[in-house]
Amino acid sequence: MAKKTSKKTSASRKKANTPISLLKRIGKYLLKCLIWFIILTVAWVVLLRFVPVYYTPLMFIRLGEQIKTGKTIKMEHDWVSIDEINPNMVNAVIASEDNLFLKHNGFDLNGIVKAYENNQKRKKMRGGSTISQQTAKNTFLFPSRTWLRKGLETYFTVLIELCWTKERIMEVYLNVIETGDGIYGVEAAAQHYFNKSAAKLTKSEAALLAVTLPNPRKFSASKPSSYTKKRQTKILRLMNLIGNQKFDK
Repeated sequence: MAKKTSKKTSASRKKANTPISLLKRIGKYLLKCLIWFIILTVAWVVLLRFVPVYYTPLMFIRLGEQIKTGKTIKMEHDWVSIDEINPNMVNAVIASEDNLFLKHNGFDLNGIVKAYENNQKRKKMRGGSTISQQTAKNTFLFPSRTWLRKGLETYFTVLIELCWTKERIMEVYLNVIETGDGIYGVEAAAQHYFNKSAAKLTKSEAALLAVTLPNPRKFSASKPSSYTKKRQTKILRLMNLIGNQKFDK
């Protein structure tokens, strides 16, 4: 009887170590990881629907860069509700970054196609990301041009469009966006560049800040170049065309 039991045990071990059984175990493990990833990320997104976003991965990356290069450590960031941000700023970023923000579900397919076609012909890269996509990237992810990051950006964009209102997406976007070297959010930017709160930004100041957003460490709101001023004028014209943007309550 002992020999028969030993043979059965040996046979079951061999069966458990076959390539098929090994693949099944790996598959089950990966499935569990996927389920937990979805649970945790959905919980994270739902939490940030109500809780202010004080820190983002980019902020810590920039801190690391400052330490590595020996620069003075700098992080200016003041969270304010969207009610404390002048509507001029909302209108400026919509005119500059995503004029279909209130109409799309997170993605502007025409904008993506145009950006792709532009990037195939020209050396100067053009982005096709919506404000929703930028919010997902700035809040949850790291800055890099990889397919993994782009895939995660798409995933988080879908989540915030499902779990947040458009007003909340805009509120988070305006609070976490990089607005200068070590400066984050429009409140800190308004204080730094104009010595006033975001609630008191004029149309011209809001348009100027919006111009710098694609590359806030290159384009300065304190010392605008001729290109920056031209873009500011264009954004002001677009702001007048689209009018005041209102969120559904």
